Amino acid sequence: MPARQSEREAPSLRRILGVDPAASGPTGYGVIETDGRNFRVLRYGALRIAPKRQKSSAGACLHDVHALLCHLIEEFHPHAMAVESVFTALNMRTALRLAEVRGVVLLAAEQHGVEVRSYSPREVKACVAGYGHADKKQMQLMVRALLKMEEIPEPSDAADALAVAICHIQGERFARRFGLSAKPSAESIRRIAATSAPRRQSAARISGLQPSR
Repeated sequence: MPARQSEREAPSLRRILGVDPAASGPTGYGVIETDGRNFRVLRYGALRIAPKRQKSSAGACLHDVHALLCHLIEEFHPHAMAVESVFTALNMRTALRLAEVRGVVLLAAEQHGVEVRSYSPREVKACVAGYGHADKKQMQLMVRALLKMEEIPEPSDAADALAVAICHIQGERFARRFGLSAKPSAESIRRIAATSAPRRQSAARISGLQPSR
């Protein structure tokens, strides 16, 4: 415990827990440690609820997602949680289910005193891939390149969670550099994407995401 406490107090290191809530598929998660410039992936994955478990009760999935987030928070002591927000283009039924999952994610953070920041899918894609319409495969390749991972993060839900964490870290860096508020706005995210687009595109070519010109 003393070692973990000293890690939390060290201003040069921050741990961010990224979460990609899902209405029916796996809920992705990823923990990144950073000094503001370098990244280290501590853990990532996706919680898939078995069909039998889903049918056992209406709240079974929500219970398991909440338990997972509590476990991750207690193990890694993140300084902040970055969560992908509800996608507005979803149909009403799916949006409501996603909102329920997102609710228990936020509950876990509140119970453990972890600050939460939300980012839309388009904001995350713009920040990580350089444009807001990147597909899942492109996001996986960019996440691997930015985090210097040896393998493509699987499944894609886990890569999305890592991408949300990256988006938050980049937003914090941008805020410190320009003296902005601790919570970057949507406009700030767009500025981050614009200023970092050349680097993102270069990383994409290296990863095979885009052809060299």
